[in-house]
Amino acid sequence: MRSRSRSALVVIMTMATVVTTAHVSSAQAVAQSAGTDNPYRTVDGQPDISGIYTFRTLTPLERPSGLKGQDTLTAENAAAYEAAERTRLNRDLFDPEAGAPSAGYQSRAEGGVLSYNEFWYERGVELTSDKRTSLVVDPPDGRIPYHPDFREATRIRRLNLRNGFADNYTDRSLGDRCLMGSNSGPPMRPGSYNNNVHIVQAPGYVALVNEHIHNVRIIPVDGRDHSHVLQWVGSSRGHWEGETLVVETKNFLRETNFRGSSKDTTLVERFRRTDADTVMYEFTIEDPNNYTRPWTALIPFRRTDGPLYEYACHEGNYGLPGIMAGARRLNTQPVDGQR
Repeated sequence: MRSRSRSALVVIMTMATVVTTAHVSSAQAVAQSAGTDNPYRTVDGQPDISGIYTFRTLTPLERPSGLKGQDTLTAENAAAYEAAERTRLNRDLFDPEAGAPSAGYQSRAEGGVLSYNEFWYERGVELTSDKRTSLVVDPPDGRIPYHPDFREATRIRRLNLRNGFADNYTDRSLGDRCLMGSNSGPPMRPGSYNNNVHIVQAPGYVALVNEHIHNVRIIPVDGRDHSHVLQWVGSSRGHWEGETLVVETKNFLRETNFRGSSKDTTLVERFRRTDADTVMYEFTIEDPNNYTRPWTALIPFRRTDGPLYEYACHEGNYGLPGIMAGARRLNTQPVDGQR
């Protein structure tokens, strides 16, 4: 079964290579015959969104409380914000004893560990070109509309994870277990590193190859129904609405490791080329369990040089037994000086 799946992927990637390396003149000829002056077309006449892109940016997913009411920043304020963020997040400037609470790192006394230095990070260095203060564009306040009950459950879960809680391996996050990537989604969003995706197209299919976790999501665009088999990344089906690829994903096995979504999440992603080097990526999440309403984010994908490199998440191979062993050890220690 494994060799059969690999063979199918090879066929798709080979076909995609033919599509993405077609001469521009051929693409323009197809576009003209299709009655459009848009030159970005595959050899079979579909809108061409293929390429290797980066989605790294300093623009946060949610609008910081200090920027409440400011949808965008002036050039001067944006430059000041970017400089401050680059300093705040720079791992080489962290004190390993004190940690960096504003960047999410505990002090050493609290069990914090500063693992990587700044060399290994590939986060964004500037805001999006429109100087937005959040990637979330709806609701207008730039904040994810969490249900109050979910906020409290999340607070408790984070405390448990931070303190090494693990009665069972399923108590740990999908990221700890190297099953899902923090930025590869679905949906995709900027993270600390490996913010790259290779979009390939072949007749009837679009494939998203994420550098992080090295996940490949193969999306049929031929009108077939969703698979009813629950999967980690759900069941994705796409269709074209004019120049926009619309992808609906549902039937998740459990949460998608993304900002509170549950197995009942429905995700709608939209991809549209806006110029030779940019694909605008928009996603809307609806989840009746954890959000009070659907919410939408908008992220520019900017063309970048390839190739993608393999991201081998190895912590799940040996780190998880250590996490669970540490949790059991903590359970034998005195609490407040008493046994």
